[in-house]
Amino acid sequence: MAGDEDFASRTRERPKAGGGGGSASDDDEDDDKREQFRGDDISKRKKVRDKLLKVFRDVEKGFEDQDDRYNDIRDNWDIYNCKLTQRQFYEGNSRIFVPVVHNAINARKTRFTNQVFPTNGRYVEVISEDRTRPDRIAALLEHYVRKAQMRTQVMPALMKAGDIEGQYNLLVSWCDRKRHVTHRITQKPELEEGMPNEAAEEVETIEEQEVRAMHPSVEVLSDTDVLVLPAAADSIDEAIHDMGGSVSIIRRLSKAGIRRLIRDKAIRKDMGEELLDEMEEGKKGPSIRKNLKKEHADAAGIKSEGDKNHALVYRTWTIIEVGGEDRLCEAYYGGKERILGARLNPLWSDRVPLLSVPVEKIAGSFKGLAKMRNCRDLQYFANDTINQAADSAGYSMMPIIMTDPEKNPRTGSMILSMSAIWETSPKDTQFAQFPPLWEKGFELVNACKAEVSQTLNVSPAAITQGVGNQLKSKRNQAEIAQEQMIDILTTADSVTVVEDILSQMLALFLELDHQYREDEVTVRAMGDTGRKANFEKIPPIQMDQKYQFKWYGVEQTRSAQQMQQQISFINVVTNMQQLGPDVFRGYKLNLQPFVTQGFENVFGPRLTPQIWETPQDQMPLPAAEENHLLELGHEVETHPEDEDQQHIMIHKQAAQQLQQQGQQTRQHNIHIWMHMQQMKRKQQAQMQQMMGQPPGGQQQGGGQKKPQPQARPGAQNKMPRGGQGPAGMIPRDQMKDPHMMPGKIGGGRL
Repeated sequence: MAGDEDFASRTRERPKAGGGGGSASDDDEDDDKREQFRGDDISKRKKVRDKLLKVFRDVEKGFEDQDDRYNDIRDNWDIYNCKLTQRQFYEGNSRIFVPVVHNAINARKTRFTNQVFPTNGRYVEVISEDRTRPDRIAALLEHYVRKAQMRTQVMPALMKAGDIEGQYNLLVSWCDRKRHVTHRITQKPELEEGMPNEAAEEVETIEEQEVRAMHPSVEVLSDTDVLVLPAAADSIDEAIHDMGGSVSIIRRLSKAGIRRLIRDKAIRKDMGEELLDEMEEGKKGPSIRKNLKKEHADAAGIKSEGDKNHALVYRTWTIIEVGGEDRLCEAYYGGKERILGARLNPLWSDRVPLLSVPVEKIAGSFKGLAKMRNCRDLQYFANDTINQAADSAGYSMMPIIMTDPEKNPRTGSMILSMSAIWETSPKDTQFAQFPPLWEKGFELVNACKAEVSQTLNVSPAAITQGVGNQLKSKRNQAEIAQEQMIDILTTADSVTVVEDILSQMLALFLELDHQYREDEVTVRAMGDTGRKANFEKIPPIQMDQKYQFKWYGVEQTRSAQQMQQQISFINVVTNMQQLGPDVFRGYKLNLQPFVTQGFENVFGPRLTPQIWETPQDQMPLPAAEENHLLELGHEVETHPEDEDQQHIMIHKQAAQQLQQQGQQTRQHNIHIWMHMQQMKRKQQAQMQQMMGQPPGGQQQGGGQKKPQPQARPGAQNKMPRGGQGPAGMIPRDQMKDPHMMPGKIGGGRL
């Protein structure tokens, strides 16, 4: 995961015409009049230094004020990690932790992650200024989503952090890694003219190539490492630009991380070396807070020696006057009034790469409260109860022996053993059993599970939502369907907040791509692109056109019932056209977007291009372009309007050239065979036409053509009784208002 170290290779603004460069690190008054570049350090300027010292004092005070929130979050993580603490009241023999909250958080994580990432693989919707859908940009962003491992690593961690800490925090950066790949090349030696020597034997050579992996990187931050001042701001932009505040995050840097920041000119060389010297001497430096990430690692079984080899550094964004103009700056602070470095915001978009929103907004506060804070006492009570029940179960398994010591003087010989003989009268000795109190204990634990599930909205379908359970022991199908619909609506409402932060993340992805990527990238295309080929090369994006980005995964999952209502409404509007051209008053009905979106929602973006073809897909391809696709290994279909004889001749010439070069020609041979089969079909169709028979037509004995079967219409709003709905139609009792009871119950509001 790339962090602060990856924002460095392209941080300078391009010089203007006639502008001067020069260093901006001297402590002179003339520096305020110089042209400022994004890569220049400004931490030595007196005005900047005084401003930053004041900002960092407020930052240190702000992190101290968050100690209570830090302790609450630490307790929440202890509960999720199933760690018994001093908050338990019962101290007995058993030490059991029942994972009530742990299971509930994992259930929410799984449900929300699947909601945000639907199975059809389309997550991004891009709309340009001219209201078109630039599918090339959408394909690039979805490629970056896969490269950032959003589905497997980022989103599950973000969902858990939101429920446990009450805040979603994402740090977006650019990852640029290099690999030196070695591969074999088998080829024939070349002649002096540059042509391969066909008579010579093939020679194997070893070559090394540098491969660069460039893509955005997303990191989930702990809420204890994020500070927004003032705390009453509603957003990061409002805190910085409107209230004159700051945004800070804590970074724990190793020696290698500090050296990379020095190399990338994010911090000054002299201050970085001073920090490295303190780490070499074994000093603790400015780090006085515990590393919450390492506590999580300890829970996973990874042991740590402490923070002595890491430096705690504040990374802060704030507005500073530079060159007579207020600019957004980025600064690093190492404690002891030590400013490690400061510069203008290295991002060309001049945005803060931190995305932070509360799970549930609280008026007058930037940060929200954790969802599980109301379940902590229930978890502690469940732990105490399960441990008492476990001790009681141990007592109940051991028999209680009652005997009269006066009538039985040999109590010392009464030993529980196989084939033991007790020399006593059966009337003087009796057995008793400890009461099974553990059964009551497990009932209390189950009650805690139900209460935690209802508090966290884990499974509303398993919780009573109506009065049906009060009337009879078994719920009917209408009640179960209604509770499932409430489950869908509750999930969609919860992930709407996540949809907002992911939409902002997509905008940052494209801005980082515009700043850092210089070469073409090959992505897996979807939509209108990539139908003739599975991959497409996208050149560097130019930010000369505005786009609107929206995370589309949430909308797709919640649209099952909405699609059925859309089909019904389209049928009504289509029938209205029969009333005359003046019904719509000049408007025209265009069903192409509706049908295309319906195909993608039902069949997915990979199968839809094979079922639903655009006019561009129906146009024939030139034979030379077909040869290019065949050489890449793609299966190319023949077109009915192709000149088969001409195509066959061109394909045979290309196949002969590949054979001379020793390459495979299987795809060309298959395509040539398909052209030959198409020629036969065309000849048969011409013969049928000459004989007066329609192509493909089937005649009966009297020469009459068989009637073709008609397609059934889609779902329509009709009377509740009579008629069979289409396959997959949602039952009508599930399409009620979730706040209304089913008709058989009475239809009253809950």
